[in-house]
Amino acid sequence: MTLSTATVGFVKRRVLAVQDFTLLLVGSFRRAITPPRYIVDTLLQMDVIGVGSLPIVVLTGFFTGGVLALQTYRTLSTFGEVSLMGQVVSLSVVRELGPVLTALMVAGRISSGIASEIGSMLVSEQIDAMRAFGTDPIRKLVLPRLIATVSTLPVLTILSDFCGILGGFFISFYTVRLTTEEYWTSVYQTLTLQDVTQGLLKPFAFALVIALVGCYYGLNTKGGTEGVGRSTTQAMVVASVLILVLDFFITKFLIAIHFF
Repeated sequence: MTLSTATVGFVKRRVLAVQDFTLLLVGSFRRAITPPRYIVDTLLQMDVIGVGSLPIVVLTGFFTGGVLALQTYRTLSTFGEVSLMGQVVSLSVVRELGPVLTALMVAGRISSGIASEIGSMLVSEQIDAMRAFGTDPIRKLVLPRLIATVSTLPVLTILSDFCGILGGFFISFYTVRLTTEEYWTSVYQTLTLQDVTQGLLKPFAFALVIALVGCYYGLNTKGGTEGVGRSTTQAMVVASVLILVLDFFITKFLIAIHFF
């Protein structure tokens, strides 16, 4: 049974895409340890990516914790274990929901934005002009966005975790009628160093995906302004799927090494 020409062509394009993405990743790491470094551009991207994503991350974390508390209350009340509310909310948010939902929200905003911005520069020949003047586009455009995302996403995750636990507290206090001491004592006694470390390891890997996927699709934009739209959509979808896939394998790896 022979494969059709279309199938072979599709496989070749996917393999080439993986190769190009890997080269972009390796090239970014190599440039990160050598000068020149665009400090001002990096700080500007940290403001755009970190501070700009703060409202949506805070709201997502708070209401995720609130919804989780509401759903958990229905189950725990059946067994008369409502006092475990803080434990369930804190573990769920810190281990999984906080890092993953924060990364998905940032990916929807940042990956698409990066792809759109770099793609527009590509189709308007600004990147070609940059090369003509001796400026490395990866060092100038990709590296500041990569460093900014890796620096800010863990901080955003911490804020999202706190807001999620805070959202669970409001539901526990006003709906379940747990006291402040009962809830926060349960949270404090439940979370371990392994839980917090696991929740903070994932954002670094997610940040690489968010930044590099957006840059990759931006640098490979074709077809004028319509191509910019396609790159924007593809960057958001691919980054979101890769975050979920990466989360599975990171969690499986940590379980395999008995990290928690």
